[in-house]
This record gives sequence, structure tokens and C-alpha cells, in this order.
Amino acid sequence: MALDIKKHLSEIADPRVKGRCKYKLADLLLAALCTVICNGEDCQDMELFCETIGSQLPELFDFGEELPSHDTFNRLLQKVDKEHFRSVLRLYGEEVLPYLAEKQICLDGKKLRGASPKTTGNQGVYLLNAWVSENNLCVGQLRVQDKSNEITAIPELVDSLDIEDAVVSIDAMGCQKNIAKKIIAKKGDYLLSLKSNQRELFEEVEIAFKFERADSYNETWDYGHGRYEKRKCSVISSSELLDPAVLKGWEELRTIVMIEAQRTENDKITTETRYYISSDDRSGAKYFNDLVRGHWAIENKMHWHLDVTFGEDKNRIRKGNAPENLATIRVLALQIVSRKKSKLSIAKRRYKASLDVAFLRQLLF
Repeated sequence: MALDIKKHLSEIADPRVKGRCKYKLADLLLAALCTVICNGEDCQDMELFCETIGSQLPELFDFGEELPSHDTFNRLLQKVDKEHFRSVLRLYGEEVLPYLAEKQICLDGKKLRGASPKTTGNQGVYLLNAWVSENNLCVGQLRVQDKSNEITAIPELVDSLDIEDAVVSIDAMGCQKNIAKKIIAKKGDYLLSLKSNQRELFEEVEIAFKFERADSYNETWDYGHGRYEKRKCSVISSSELLDPAVLKGWEELRTIVMIEAQRTENDKITTETRYYISSDDRSGAKYFNDLVRGHWAIENKMHWHLDVTFGEDKNRIRKGNAPENLATIRVLALQIVSRKKSKLSIAKRRYKASLDVAFLRQLLF
């Protein structure tokens, strides 16, 4: 995979002055990626990587006798076009997973808190991600101005993906008629979390589950770390029960879903009821129970690792395009490390790569 990644990196527009570049763009970007794989965080770590591990990988890097400094990496990451760089995520995703049919694509946003201090006028850096739950793979990313702008950004991100015969799951922010319409127009199915932001539809669905018998039930249990969680999923065909006036505008809405979750932890019991709407009517409650749980993979397997394992929220790089370009590098690094079959945790794999060049080669190739 490394050679293919380097090929994609070499296609990114070089922002530097022609004739004054000592190093190839693809070499620098790949060194930055390898640094993050090897537990590095910033441009100084990239300089150290070139001095130590990079010199042991002549098949990947051709820096000559004078190695790039941290200032070289800093200037480059500030200038590289962030949108063009993000396209590498899509290209890498297409190589690993050429078709998204029959997959679950989770859409959710994340703020780069380290690059977004709480200062007047700073709206923050929000990135909307498209995550394939079954493959732990980010296949698309889009910058949004703030959390509320996800509503307008979601259709744009959906447009960039081939979602035919896939199911797109989104939290309550994306439960909008135009978003449902866009997904259906792209020949996909949707599963949208329903809350009181869609008051009339929410009340109709709530009443339906109070007075009608569900068509299908499924119950699952989870144990671990002193926690016991039970989830009961109930499914009803929506077309016959909901008010046609309320259904109007909700493209192909066929199924409503209720999840009743009960968690017991340290003898404390908490309960929660959540509702969902879907265009998919081909499967029963177990399918939807798995989809709802699968949607949280973007939080547990992507956002959590970026924050905790890769220290994204602690990173204070803020100038130019560097925050978003580093975010793209971290996502690529997470995917490369995750795809390696190993009993080691993601964090331990990164640490081992920093100590063992042979293991780093295994991750890359």
C-alpha cells in the first residue's frame, strides 16, 4: 500500500516555488505520515524521524545528505492545499474498498479542539467524516464552518461518494428531508436518528410504538469492565401507521425503529429510548439493532483513537492549512495501523513501529 500512497501523494499540487525545492513533495508528505504512524506528533518529530528511521528506508526516501528540518515540514504543511490533500483519503479508500454497496457508511462531525482555542471570533475547525463501519475505513472528509453547518455539508459529502445499495447512517443533526432525498437520489438507503428537532414526526413515531405491536423484535446484551448493557430493538412498517401529512417530504420513509437501552454500572441503572427512521424495509429488528450499534463505530474506532491514541485534541498547531493537513495524516495513519492484523493495541503497534523498522515496513506494505 505504501507505494500506492506515495503515488497519490505525488499527484498533490506542489505549493512551493519551482526550481527552489530541495526535496520531493511526496517524500516529505510520506515522511510526515510515517512519523505519525511511529508515534510522532509534530514537525520536530518529523525531523527526528528522517534522522533516525527514515535513513533506514532508502526505497521510500531520497533526501540526500542534508535531511529536511522541522521548518521545512512546517512551511509545507501550512501551504499544501487542504482540500486536494483530503482527496488522498478517498483514493486510498477506493483502493482498499472499491465498492461501498451493502456497506454501512456513518456520517459524523468532529472538532479539532487543539486548533480551535476559545477565543473571540474563532468558530473552530469542524471536519465531517464518512466512515465505513464494517471496514473501519474513512472514505471521505469535508470541512464545515461549525456544528450547525453539517446540515448543508452532508449532501455535498454524500454527492462525492458512490452509495448505491449502501445504507447511510446519520445522527439527529442530519435528520432532514433534503438529506433523505439526496441519499435516495444516489440510490442508497438511510438510517436517521430522530429527535424533537423534527417534532411532528417524532410525536407520530412515539405514539406508534405506544399503541401498535412491533413487526419485529431483537435483544442484545453486552458485558465488560463492570458494565452490563441491554438493547431491545423494535421495528414497525411506517407507511400504514403515520399521518400522510407528516410523512410528506420524507422520501421513501418505510420503517421506524425504537431502541430501548438499559445500562447497569456500579449498581446504578440508566435507561434511554431512541427512535430512528429508515428507507430500508428489507430486514428485521436484528439488522437495525446492528446498524444502530454500527453507527457508533465512528465514535469508538475513529474519533476516540484520534483524540486519545493520536492526541489530536492536544495538538496546538494552528497556522495556515497545517491543522487540517495534519488531521488528514492522522486519519491515514490510523487506517494503515488498524489494517495490520495483530494482537497489539493501536497504541502498541505505533510504539513498536517506532522501535522496529521491519514492523514499520509490514504496516506500510
